[in-house]
This record gives sequence, structure tokens and C-alpha cells, in this order.
Amino acid sequence: MAVLPENSCLPPATAAGVADTGLSARNGAAHDLSLDPSISPELLQQQYSQLRERFSRTTHALASAAHDLKTPLAILNGYVELLQSEKLGGLNDRQREILRDMNSSGRRLDHFIQDFLNYSALETGQAKMHFAMGDINACLSEVCRLWSHPFQEKGLALYFLGNDKLTEFVFDSAKVQRVVSNLLENASKFTPAGGTVWLHAEPHMWDRRAANQAGVLTERRRQMSSQPNSVKVSVADTGPGIPPEYHIEVFDDFFRLPQNERQAGMGLGLAIARRLVTNMDGKIWVESEPGAGCKFSFIIPLNPPTNQGNRE
Repeated sequence: MAVLPENSCLPPATAAGVADTGLSARNGAAHDLSLDPSISPELLQQQYSQLRERFSRTTHALASAAHDLKTPLAILNGYVELLQSEKLGGLNDRQREILRDMNSSGRRLDHFIQDFLNYSALETGQAKMHFAMGDINACLSEVCRLWSHPFQEKGLALYFLGNDKLTEFVFDSAKVQRVVSNLLENASKFTPAGGTVWLHAEPHMWDRRAANQAGVLTERRRQMSSQPNSVKVSVADTGPGIPPEYHIEVFDDFFRLPQNERQAGMGLGLAIARRLVTNMDGKIWVESEPGAGCKFSFIIPLNPPTNQGNRE
């Protein structure tokens, strides 16, 4: 795979962008209301608050509906597995084939529901972070073990070798596994049979600087130490790649590339990964060119975020 230049950090989605889109749709405006001198700041704020409230109600309602679907779906999946076990009687080849398809479809639907529940929890601030001392090599090895069989079934090679330069540090192991799992799922979905996926982690020196603001004493400036202050995790594949103009959009909610609109999925995997990495005070981005594969990378600091709002 060609070595590609690093892309810029993905900026988090802003509430203002959501507000502009919603207001335009709500009022049928063909222009940006924020530029209309007849619209007062107070009215904009009121409309923004109403939009956020409506969005919150809709998100909670859809999450509730998704949650209600989990129990009947679990029952259906249980009965399918019971029939597949042939404890209730023997099956012919055609029946086994039908049950395999039912099992596959049930698991895919369960995955979609779980994705939406996770997205809703992150969007509404209900997802809590659990930081604890851990071994990231063991964390990533466990993810690879869980994905090894699905990759083999699709004829893909998955490689991961632990890095002995990575020492234990404080991080949210479950959230890191979810991010990596989403990236591996994305790679397996778009890498053709016979392709290869690499998972890699390494110590990283993250130069964190805020926008230039004169007189702001809390501004993060260039690190003077050469010691690593973060861990960089990457998932690279030999798939078709992503055009540069979509390198930021792929992390948007419900976004799918135009050529992949018929691909199964809700377009939430990378959006969830972005939110999780942001909650860990990190950043995530993609490096890719059409025909040259993709390399998704994220960085998490060795010191967990000090914000207690999303921690337990």
C-alpha cells in the first residue's frame, strides 16, 4: 500500500451546523437566516433551542423504539438457533439453508439496533466513560480474536502484532474496542476477498495546539518534551479507497459514499467512532486515495480527559 500524507484532524460536528440546517428546512428559507438582518439574535436563539429540544425528543423516541425491538428480536433469534440445533427434530438441507439466512439477517438487524442505541446514548450524553489502568495490546488482541472468524469467512487476512513499546496507561478499554471494532467492520465490508487488513498501535508524540488566541494563558502550545504523550491506533486495508473530498464527511451521521448507498448499514459506524474518540479527548481521521486502500487512525492521550461530565 502506498504511503499517504497525513490528513488534518477531523473537527467535531458543531451544533451551529445542525441549527442552520434545521432552521432552513423548518422555514423553507433559501438562504442562511443568520445573515438576514431582519432576524434578531434572540429569535435565532429561540429557534435554535426549539430545534435542539425537538431533536432531543426525536432521538429519545427512536431510541425507545429501537430498545423495544430488541426483546422480540432476541426471542426470534433464539428460536432460530434452537431450530438450527435440531433438538426439536432433524432438518433437510433446504431448511438448514433458510435458517442460516434467517440467523444472518437477525444478527444484522440486531447490529443495526445496537448501533442506533449507542448513537442515541452518545448524542444525548448518556454514554459514560470508564477510565482504568490497562494494557492496550491485550485490548486490541481481544478485538482481533473476535473478528478473526468473520474475516476468514470473507477471505480476508487480518494482521496484528503487539507493540512492546506500549506500556500500561489509563484508558477506557471497552470504548477503544468499540472504535476498533467499528473500523474493522468498515474495512471488512469494503475490502474485496483476498485483501488484507492491518491493525497497528504505537506510542505517539501528539503536538496539541489550540487556535491562536492572544492573551489566553490556557492555550495549549507546542510540547517541549520528546516523550510520547499518546497512543496512535491505525486500521489499514487494501480496499477501493475513499476520494479526498469525502475524508471528513465519512464521519458524519448516517453518511454513506454515493457509490455505496446500496451497501447494508445505517452509516453510523464511523460517526459512533468519532464521538467515542472525542469523548476520550482524542482525534480520528482517514488517509486514502481511490484505488490505494484506506488507513483510519485515531489518537488517545496517555492522560485521560479531566472533564468529569462524561465519566463514572
